[in-house]
Amino acid sequence: MTKSMAASPGTQTNVVGKCITFSFVFLTLFMLTLGFLALVGATPDSNEVVSSDIPSVPQEALTASAQVELPVRIVAGAIGLDAPVVNPAGTDIEILDKALLKGAVRYPTSARLGENGTILLFGHSSYLPFVSNRFYKTFNNIQKLQVGEVISVYSGATEYRYRVTGLEQANAMSDSVSLPQDGKYLKLVTCNTFAKKEDRFIVTAVLEEVVEGILLGS
Repeated sequence: MTKSMAASPGTQTNVVGKCITFSFVFLTLFMLTLGFLALVGATPDSNEVVSSDIPSVPQEALTASAQVELPVRIVAGAIGLDAPVVNPAGTDIEILDKALLKGAVRYPTSARLGENGTILLFGHSSYLPFVSNRFYKTFNNIQKLQVGEVISVYSGATEYRYRVTGLEQANAMSDSVSLPQDGKYLKLVTCNTFAKKEDRFIVTAVLEEVVEGILLGS
């Protein structure tokens, strides 16, 4: 005959009673311990701030450094430069040449404002007394910029101030312009057309300051 495994009512009552007794004893010991800690001032303070050895970074700095924007205007007061910046989507010569008729042009694969790398801006230059489009003279006189002078590049409401560090004249047979990636740089290049290889002036500048809340029309 198989024995039944079900517990009798008396057994169930005994188990429940033991559980209640254990819970009461545990709760009593816990309250006594908590009271003792409070008496000696060893309870944790709910308002206590835990300090960290890692220095905190201001939220404003994080926000500014995280911005990546497209340039829309360039200003160099020393040479009277103030022009819009066009950001074409493609690198086809025809697209770039058309964009040059609307102002300075950011080469699409170069850096954007706020990120490491070099922003490469091209602009027409012409010294003819009369031109049909004022943007044929966008980068006139960039070769007169002096080391230490400021070039400002704007996004919608932020000014990125660059300090000129050098000027060079590119070789007519060279296609390449170096684009350092170890910082935030700006390069201005005079350009008659992307299809021709003529001598070009190249101005190099390094980012010095970022100023937010600028009115674009100012």
